[in-house]
Amino acid sequence: MKLLDLNRDGGIGANCHLYQIGPFNILVDAGMNPKQAGLASLPDFPAIRDIQLDFIILTHCHLDHLGGLPVVMREHPETQVLMSIPSLSLAERMLRNSCNVMKRQREETGLTELPLFTHREIDGMVPRFFPMTYNRTITFDKEGGGEIAITFFQAGHVAGAGGVEMVYQNRKIFLTGDVLFTPQKILPGAKFPSRQVDTLVIETTRGLNEPVEGRTRGTEVERLLAKIREVIKRGGSALVPVFALGRMQEILTILHEARQNGKLPECPVYCSGLGMDLVDYFDEIARKTGLVKFRRKIIEELDVQPFPRKLTPGRDLRQNAIYVLSSGMLVENTPSYRLASVLLGHAHNAILYVGYCDPDTPGGKMLESEAGDEFIFKALDFTTPIRADVERFELSGHADREEIVELVLAVNPRVVVLTHGDQPARDWFAKTIAEAAPAIKVIDPEPLKETEV
Repeated sequence: MKLLDLNRDGGIGANCHLYQIGPFNILVDAGMNPKQAGLASLPDFPAIRDIQLDFIILTHCHLDHLGGLPVVMREHPETQVLMSIPSLSLAERMLRNSCNVMKRQREETGLTELPLFTHREIDGMVPRFFPMTYNRTITFDKEGGGEIAITFFQAGHVAGAGGVEMVYQNRKIFLTGDVLFTPQKILPGAKFPSRQVDTLVIETTRGLNEPVEGRTRGTEVERLLAKIREVIKRGGSALVPVFALGRMQEILTILHEARQNGKLPECPVYCSGLGMDLVDYFDEIARKTGLVKFRRKIIEELDVQPFPRKLTPGRDLRQNAIYVLSSGMLVENTPSYRLASVLLGHAHNAILYVGYCDPDTPGGKMLESEAGDEFIFKALDFTTPIRADVERFELSGHADREEIVELVLAVNPRVVVLTHGDQPARDWFAKTIAEAAPAIKVIDPEPLKETEV
């Protein structure tokens, strides 16, 4: 097998890998780097322009795995995209939203290459989406080239996420994709086979996150609810920045359950944007497949209100309320970014992070700051001292590093390939696996350089 990482910058961003397995050329994911704009946000698709792709595999619908899909499909107009059944529902909606966002970015930035694709192109590519049922193997053959068997397994993380097994000439290659083994309120944890594989490709997102003794997902949920109660009691508002896909629905379910159990005071709950649109998709997936546990009635019973659009940085809303807004990393020009500029300078408020924050994003920089530091909202030309509480709660959609190492040892591969992680996180995995199982070869692919496995 040969592997080519097309993510120009490595790390986490425009996730995209070419796998050459015997005669088969398979592209896994085609993401977009959220820290870049325009063509710079895409993987290096020109590097595979002359390669005939047999399949594209989509592991899940977060934009760092999905966002460049229409661009690569434009260059490979006959290629099918294999994805789970929930992803079949979500992918089109996520791409249409991305197209609309890029249109607005063109007006804001003057980047003439935006949008990178159109709604008409999305219409044209949807018929090439091929649904894969979890745990059901489909064998694909190639004239004169043998067969490859592909199976999707539920990966936790987010609705539709899949780990993928590929078997060619009795050689087993397993890709974890983004994985979470712990169940969420709306989604069961990953269900991977325990059988031995030859090559295991793992995500390394949380390689630098040391476990805290006694802290579990359950205790973090209780700590989050306790903090929200504290903020409401003292007359403030709590902002929970979230990813629109999965995390917003998860947090709303947590709030709904807490209110039913008397653990959440009566106060307004505000949401906005794509995450609210996806509520209907999650409801449909739950009804048709049972693969998520979410119902639209949660929104009605919480009496969720639209996000107020007229905000002035620094001018407190003077309202006891909970805001569940995207983006989860406080990316500029998003609802959570704008509201944070309102709340951050007032001590009775709180900004409560519940997922991964890239250190280069506004959310990541805020988490690294101290109380009293000056924080700059560059896109708003506004600076404020940090007076609100700023806290992180470990409700990540990614598995703990120790759990992934346990998977490595359980399936005992000959080779482990490191992906989807910043370099220090990858280094931790390389060192830990080498110490625990010296016989396993660990490969950390260099971006844009073909690696033979």
